[in-house]
Amino acid sequence: MLDLLGVEPGRISGALARLLALLATVVPYPLAARLAWLLLGVTVSPMSIWRVAQRLGEAAAHHTEALSQYHADSRSSGASTQAAPAAVVLGVDGCSLGMQVRSTRRRRKDGETLPPLQPIEEGHFREVKTGVLLLPSERVETSPGRRSVVRRFLVTCLGDADAIFARLYAQLRELGWVGAHTVVVIVGDGAEWIWNRASMFVHRCEILDFWHALEHAWGFAHLRYGEGSAQADRWVHKIAEDLRAGKVQQVIARLKRLQPKTPELQESLQRLIHYYSENAGRMRYDEYLRLGYGIGSGAVESAHKQVVHARFRQAGMRWSEAGARRLLALRLLLLNHDWAKLDRMRMVSLA
Repeated sequence: MLDLLGVEPGRISGALARLLALLATVVPYPLAARLAWLLLGVTVSPMSIWRVAQRLGEAAAHHTEALSQYHADSRSSGASTQAAPAAVVLGVDGCSLGMQVRSTRRRRKDGETLPPLQPIEEGHFREVKTGVLLLPSERVETSPGRRSVVRRFLVTCLGDADAIFARLYAQLRELGWVGAHTVVVIVGDGAEWIWNRASMFVHRCEILDFWHALEHAWGFAHLRYGEGSAQADRWVHKIAEDLRAGKVQQVIARLKRLQPKTPELQESLQRLIHYYSENAGRMRYDEYLRLGYGIGSGAVESAHKQVVHARFRQAGMRWSEAGARRLLALRLLLLNHDWAKLDRMRMVSLA
């Protein structure tokens, strides 16, 4: 009976374990312990909450990885695609996470005070890659010129580019969102690792984030007219209007007619022309707006803030690879409204 209820004698388990893990998924462990007393009337140490989160997080991480491997098999079957959408938007990006320098966990002895942590040295960062999936038809205008997403699904991993795209593909198949004629709209900031893997989708539309395109124009404008100048503002505003109207070739032609007076300006201009020329096929913004795809990466940047920044990048935080991976898996369950899935997962025993 205890096994069926998920109760482990002598250990925090069952419904209490899941409630404590929920607190740890939202706030740091010491605050989670305080909230456990205020909300649940349970006295528990931060370390006990950490152990619960690690065990359930490992179960959630195993589930996510198994799902990715399952859908990577060509013999697997996903959800029905009979109601697959005509288009689905996929945004993906990465952000850095400070990692622990030490390889083993520090432990207090006889109440001693632990010395300060070593500063994070160059190279002690890992990139967390996050992806977001949404339907263009579920964007709603909340105010003039401002749209919000009714529903979205998040994917993340502490891994390489291949891993995040494998998980995005698995999530698409789980949702039944990738039919034979579904157009996958990939919005990116111009990073080659994104475009190199977009080819896995036969029917796709690649979009260079509009604001990243303008950042390159601002770089040249500041160098030419001076940072904060009205001339720079007017020049970039004209570029933005033309790009939004789908006139990328006219913009490139106009840039080529400029005659910079210094080698530095010349080099900056050539970089801008090269960037726009390389991505011209991804800058048909008038068409994307007409189709309702959107032209910015705001959805994935917002996802980064909710998945990573809000919990993992608070002052002084550093993470072990295992700890980050487990807590990321729990945050995904929470933000994707899948927390109830934990009830079907057995807590993993950790060494």
